Amino acid sequence: MSLSRRTTAGAIAGAAVFALVATGCSSTPAGDADGKVSLTVATFNDFGYTDELFAEYEKANPNVTIKHNKAATSDDARANYFTKLGAGSGLADIEAVEIDWFAELLQYSDKLTDLSSSDVEGRWLDWKEAAATDSDGRLIAYGTDIGPEAICYRSDLFAAAGLPTDRTEVAALLEGDWDNYFSVGQQFTAASEAAWFDGSGAMLQGILNQHEETLEATDGEVIATTNPVVKDAYEQVLDASPELSAHLKQWSDDWNAGFANGAFATMLCPSWILGNIEGNAPDVTGWDVANVFPGGGGNWGGSYLTVPAQGAHAKEAQKLAAWLTAPEQQLKSFVKTGNFPSQLEIQGSEELTSVTRPFFNEAPTGEIFADRAAAVTVAPFKSVKYFPIMSSLQDAVNRVDVDKTQNADDSWAQFEADVKSLG
Repeated sequence: MSLSRRTTAGAIAGAAVFALVATGCSSTPAGDADGKVSLTVATFNDFGYTDELFAEYEKANPNVTIKHNKAATSDDARANYFTKLGAGSGLADIEAVEIDWFAELLQYSDKLTDLSSSDVEGRWLDWKEAAATDSDGRLIAYGTDIGPEAICYRSDLFAAAGLPTDRTEVAALLEGDWDNYFSVGQQFTAASEAAWFDGSGAMLQGILNQHEETLEATDGEVIATTNPVVKDAYEQVLDASPELSAHLKQWSDDWNAGFANGAFATMLCPSWILGNIEGNAPDVTGWDVANVFPGGGGNWGGSYLTVPAQGAHAKEAQKLAAWLTAPEQQLKSFVKTGNFPSQLEIQGSEELTSVTRPFFNEAPTGEIFADRAAAVTVAPFKSVKYFPIMSSLQDAVNRVDVDKTQNADDSWAQFEADVKSLG
């Protein structure tokens, strides 16, 4: 599930390295005197883990009580994770990790519980499991969701601008490359006061997610400032932004308000963002989902559950993490939040493909995102510097599109300096 669902820039980029200078391992009692075990689960945004879901587990496991701590953003969770991992104490029994900073965590896999088990063999997509396996073959995390992308749109704004509103017709209208998406946006803005899309940061992320090598090469070399794929995407979205962007930064208060006040007509729509839209615009009846994505397919986000080795209840925590990432629970999360399961057993099943979402005009979201997942052909390579570099790149875009404090050339020059300073 993340820009990876994050809000702050690279100020905490060095937190992982700095925090892990200090190491150690805490020891706490194995359980209460009466055999009761209290487990803490730490997530961010919305994983779909409701009180009712935890109560279901507690009923089946009466010796366990669960406490849920939810950070506001992936950034907050990341800062907390690396600080306490380095301190050797203070982490939850189960900690969620976002895909964009997972590679950083792999450096310290010895501080995490090996979750390998015959009970979960073959549960996940190959690439999802491979990304969670360290160089020693230890499975250090259980996959939750992935983020196949569609286009969410305001059908009422489309109608007012003279564009088709039926989701099948909208998909046909937007079929094609990014140039076509921006061209349709020009038709829209010529007839509407609303912007075409929410902000350029999301557009940039969507384009880059369709390439294997973007910020780092597969051999680990940082190529963010020399890779023409990155510079071309940066220029393309910022060329479009004056006419088409609502100039909003994701996760800001203005962005949250934009879902309800008609600030923009379309947005790139990874499955996990459905719950955000619905939560921010509960009284709006115009939102819908089109089974299409510029350039073919793309995946944005996805998360994991880890069990830090510093915890006192690793065995019990692993059992809970396995249950939370089982197909049955991931289907429940998809129904609630839109988080699309990474589990093979449920993908393509009738239980999933029959899911509809009333808020989005009864859109068949199960079918749509199953199709969108099948359209994903590339998984971007992400290594230890991906997160801080992407944060710096998003800052560069936002200085031009949102804050309007720099032009595109000057902001790119600052981005180059920022990447160089990362070493």
